[in-house]
Amino acid sequence: MKKLLALLFLGTITLQAQKQLPDLNLPNIDGKILSLKNDFAQKDKIYIFSFWATWCTPCINELDELNDLQEEWKKNVNVELVAVATDDSRTQKRVNPLTKGKGWNCTVILDVNQEFKRLMSIVNIPYTIVVKNGTIVHIQNGYVPGSEDELFAKLKSL
Repeated sequence: MKKLLALLFLGTITLQAQKQLPDLNLPNIDGKILSLKNDFAQKDKIYIFSFWATWCTPCINELDELNDLQEEWKKNVNVELVAVATDDSRTQKRVNPLTKGKGWNCTVILDVNQEFKRLMSIVNIPYTIVVKNGTIVHIQNGYVPGSEDELFAKLKSL
């Protein structure tokens, strides 16, 4: 019984810790340092943080879809797509050429030491976090074609 209570308590702490966007500064692909708390804090704007890596095919497929849909979505919802590259030092040099080659029209952040990923307790990517007014309002783990429809329905309900 004590173990169960301890697990429930730890789970509650984890959930509470993940309700707010962490106060973290990370570079974008152009080297500019961005503050998660300040640069992604426009009132009532919805930010979609998509965690991905260059070696992750489902991640790239998801970002391709989100990139293609975002202009249409912006007609209905005040939304911005932010691609969070979790590549390590071995593969990080591939991020800029891949994003430029794909023509993704979004902010790309480099999670250089995977600190953002760790703070969010993310184990597997693709992983999508929706943030509004600094608060995490939706989490989507994994990607299958069509899940972007679910995501858009959620965005419209916010």
